[in-house]
Amino acid sequence: MGGRIEKDSFGELEVPADAYFGVHTVRSQQNFRISRLRWHPELIKSIAILKKACAQANVELKILDAHKADAIIQACNEIISGKFSDQFPLDIFQAGSGTSTNMNVNEVIANLALEILGKDRGSREIHPNDDVNKGQSTNDVVPSAIRVASITMLDDLIRNLELLKMSFYKKSEEFKDVLKSARTHLQDAVPITLGQEFNAYATALGKHLQRLEETKKYLRVLGIGGNAVGTGLNTHPTFRKLIIKHLGHNFEMSKDAIESTQFLTDIAALSSILKLAAIDINKIANDLRLLSSGPNTGLKEINLPPVEPGSSIMPGKINPSIAEAVNMACHQVIGNDTTITISCASGNLDLNTHMPIIGHNILESIELLSNAAKTFAEKCVSGITVNRDKCSFYVENSMALATALNPHIGYDKAAAVVKESLQTGKTIKELVLEKGYLDKKKLDEVLNPKNLTRPNLL
Repeated sequence: MGGRIEKDSFGELEVPADAYFGVHTVRSQQNFRISRLRWHPELIKSIAILKKACAQANVELKILDAHKADAIIQACNEIISGKFSDQFPLDIFQAGSGTSTNMNVNEVIANLALEILGKDRGSREIHPNDDVNKGQSTNDVVPSAIRVASITMLDDLIRNLELLKMSFYKKSEEFKDVLKSARTHLQDAVPITLGQEFNAYATALGKHLQRLEETKKYLRVLGIGGNAVGTGLNTHPTFRKLIIKHLGHNFEMSKDAIESTQFLTDIAALSSILKLAAIDINKIANDLRLLSSGPNTGLKEINLPPVEPGSSIMPGKINPSIAEAVNMACHQVIGNDTTITISCASGNLDLNTHMPIIGHNILESIELLSNAAKTFAEKCVSGITVNRDKCSFYVENSMALATALNPHIGYDKAAAVVKESLQTGKTIKELVLEKGYLDKKKLDEVLNPKNLTRPNLL
């Protein structure tokens, strides 16, 4: 379709005729060809949300022409609705403030606004810097957009983590009477119920939900309007308050926009919470894989719902595919946190210069953990069944049953019984009765399943 010639301070470049982006975007495309990673749609949407609020504030202050502002606001609404996603092609790996993408969004908004007014794209009658970016800098737009996008996406994550938590809680109720052998160090330990194990999973997830809710109060604080270094140069004194007014009650103005420009520690804190959740979910997925291992040569205490054939060569093999996919998602979240930590710590003086990768990784982590939690709950946990006979067998043959005998026959005798049981193959019960340490009635009372999974000394 040919192209149009646009000019910036570096010179002239050809821009595709059908493109809504402009010369800055084309130059960035030429400079940054490092990865296939592109800016998350929610981050682009959040930039447009901020630019809409800035335009509304500027027209209210009568420092932006109302006709221009109306067109800019309409253009922002188009982007916010998800249209024109193909107009944001830039690599994540670019200048550390994200200037290339901030200008990419400015150009698309400007050209959409021009088209709304019946003007030619690239004519600059609505200017991407002077009009769309009025009162803003990449340095306050991008970190604010990361916060807006993060808090927006947290709702889905919280909902899906709650779903996973409740899936485990429901199973804990279903399995509350299933006695099984606990394992510490992967060795026999005292009895526990399967319901107690699953309830512990629900409890762990509940803690992460509380942490996520608590971190929202920090994410709501925005430095938008602080401009280049947070001092608000070239803005009206009430500009920042008006931006927040138009953004809505979910957000508030930073009391120190200079701090908000330099530090992305609130994003690092969110990432740390995501990492903690990933650590626990990864551990739970590993537990379920172990408990379902087999079917004939593993623990096989529980059955995970089959979702696909497990092997291209071994007929009939079924793998814990959902749990393994969840493992990998958790590993990625943990790795993303390392990158976010290093990038948040690596700013210099008055700006953090690694914002694009921070923004990309935090949103990827939120999305991965959210989708993994939903998939885990719906495709795996909700369909778990128990092999009661196998659980009972392990309890009856566990050496750790001797622990319940400690208060009655003493540690030394109990240890000797365990040692002899391992040597002879006789059960703990058989040996205790044979040696006369306890009579059958007392032994049955001591080893009553109801007394083995709770405080039992009265």
